[in-house]
Amino acid sequence: MGIKLISIKGNVRYIIYESSTGYKVGRFHVKNTDSKEMEEYKNRTIAFTGLFAELNKEDTYTFIGEYVYNDKYGYQFNVNEYKKEKPEGKDAIIEFLTSKLIKGCGVKTAQKIVETLGENALTLIKEDPRNLLLVPNMTEKKAQTIYNSLMKYDEKDELIVELQKIGFTLQEVLLLIEEYDNDLKDIIKNNIYELREFIDFAKLDKIYLEKGEKTSEVRVLACIIESIKNLEFNAGDTYHYQNEIVSYLNKNYNIPYVEIDSYLEKLKENKEIYIKEDKIFLYETYLKEKTIAENLYLINNSFCKKVSNMEAKIKQLENELEVKYNEEQKEAIIKALNNNICIITGGPGTGKTTIINAIVKMIIKENNLNNLDILNAIAMLAPTGRASKRMSESTHLPAMTIHRFLKWNKDDNSFQINEKNKTTQKFIIVDEVSMIDTNLFDALLKGLYSNIKLILVGDANQLPSVGAGLVLSDLINSQCFCHVELNMIYRQSANSYIPDLAKEIREYNVSTNFLEQKDDYNFLNVTNSNIKSTLAQICQMSKQKNIDEKTMQILAPMYKGENGIDNLNILLQNIFNPQDHIKKEIKIGDVIYREKDKVIQLVNDPDNNVYNGDIGYVYKIGKNEHNKNVITIDFDGNYIEYLKEEMINIKHAYAMTIHKAQGSEFNHVILLISSTYHKMLYNKLIYTGVSRAKKSLVIIGNPNSFLEAVKNPYSNNRKTNLQEMIMNIM
Repeated sequence: MGIKLISIKGNVRYIIYESSTGYKVGRFHVKNTDSKEMEEYKNRTIAFTGLFAELNKEDTYTFIGEYVYNDKYGYQFNVNEYKKEKPEGKDAIIEFLTSKLIKGCGVKTAQKIVETLGENALTLIKEDPRNLLLVPNMTEKKAQTIYNSLMKYDEKDELIVELQKIGFTLQEVLLLIEEYDNDLKDIIKNNIYELREFIDFAKLDKIYLEKGEKTSEVRVLACIIESIKNLEFNAGDTYHYQNEIVSYLNKNYNIPYVEIDSYLEKLKENKEIYIKEDKIFLYETYLKEKTIAENLYLINNSFCKKVSNMEAKIKQLENELEVKYNEEQKEAIIKALNNNICIITGGPGTGKTTIINAIVKMIIKENNLNNLDILNAIAMLAPTGRASKRMSESTHLPAMTIHRFLKWNKDDNSFQINEKNKTTQKFIIVDEVSMIDTNLFDALLKGLYSNIKLILVGDANQLPSVGAGLVLSDLINSQCFCHVELNMIYRQSANSYIPDLAKEIREYNVSTNFLEQKDDYNFLNVTNSNIKSTLAQICQMSKQKNIDEKTMQILAPMYKGENGIDNLNILLQNIFNPQDHIKKEIKIGDVIYREKDKVIQLVNDPDNNVYNGDIGYVYKIGKNEHNKNVITIDFDGNYIEYLKEEMINIKHAYAMTIHKAQGSEFNHVILLISSTYHKMLYNKLIYTGVSRAKKSLVIIGNPNSFLEAVKNPYSNNRKTNLQEMIMNIM
């Protein structure tokens, strides 16, 4: 006989663990069940595991599966299949009565009210509060409290219940009422897609299609905008062509190939899109590129105070710092001080960090700045926490992320430093500019006055920004700004190779001796099946040389697969931080976190001053005052506490993606190149991985896959309009 599956109905209380594959572990509040053995768990919370596309705390679900005992974790409900339940009339009323809107009404009371007064309960209560006294065990005081709360939302309660019936969660309904108030009913009736700023578009579209036509004007217009947004996000382009949009509409929204000229014209009239010849922009994206060009023009054409006798001053600085600048570096220092906008680029080993330090020292000396003046005059910025920390270490002065400098509010994605509240610093130095997208650069420039010096430092050959745009490349290619490219490579020894290899990759022409071992470089030619065992050997040998996870970084392109980052981190954790009787550990889903583990933050968290890409170490695992499990992570002296359910924003970092490593440098890098990564292997990715290494680089994998990646120009061809806008305005 097969295993008998049982069903439970209720709500997800919280998620303890969630993997990128959709595997989730959490707690589930059981409201009902078809099984006698589960009757005792009604109105109680149990553990569950399974694969899910998405789960919302506000929705009601039916889980079908088995309630089994696990030796380590106790009883768990293993979910085989699940479905989201639409609130029926009674369910929606109970959920409304038990929401934070209604005082004095718990789940049991709400159930009794509906059992006694039926689906017409809200109307009966509003007509006469004494109807509540028909409910068993109802007191006059509680009845009055419930009635008063209900009357406060007299005009809204029917709408709340109705919106829940069509598919919105109670939390979403309350958010929409707070935002739109009396207009909400008309919006739902006339154009539900107007709610897309607050509600996921796919959900709105699903609700609309239950009654509306897939080719109605209101839907086609909404789907065009959503298509452009998705194309922009996926490709990084700031504009698109009509055939791309039509194809996306057909493939993703099942809208037949149609003539969309009239729809585009309507969106243009509404200022939702901008059309320039055959280029179609989101209107806000077009404005951002336009505003960037205008602000750069104002900065570039403001009065520029020149610094005299620069050669002598550079010579004096060389003596003080005991360094010797080459001609390129001297040119960069002079032009940075004597131009309002200066771009300095170069690959690894060309001295970009050295130049930043020199420029800062020259600014301080030239302007006679004391310690307080420095903070008020100079802002050193980078897109990531790691990059800003590197700036601070090289200059011995404060540096910060652009988001922190602009006082980003994550709740509404706004910046307190903006066009109406500008910063006062006169010297703005920004590193790792290749990582900055159109949105962030626009926000930065809006927060700056035009009478400043703006020094932009980066490597245009690295990976482009995650968001849309090619800001650094567009500024350089416009040829409208002072630009110094550093090409001279400073080798660590006569037999070093890392900077040369990076240059060869950048030029799409790797020399035939790339398999030869050098002082700082080695390529280990191994099959896909031997990559992990070879990596383990290298790491064990490195430990014997006192090279550990703090100075070494393993990089790979992908999370999944046999040689993916998730599997590598399991292997590497056992090498660098094996289990012992001293270190505490905790299992969250299928991942074990252990004290002293190396981890990475995955999202920006300005409240705790921790940002996407920051690396930390698990300092302590214990309980808080509420007896909940807490993992304390040390981010360079910044100790942050995470509950188990918050660890979704953390991953192990013994191995990490090349994307996450951008903006960081490591003394020792091991780069994995497997043919199974083929979809993710291209020139800028490999170049970025190689250029993360400062002292040594080991590449493990397939030489042919490496050479194919070097020749693959993917990501070079983003469509942007910034360069043209700059050239036109200049």
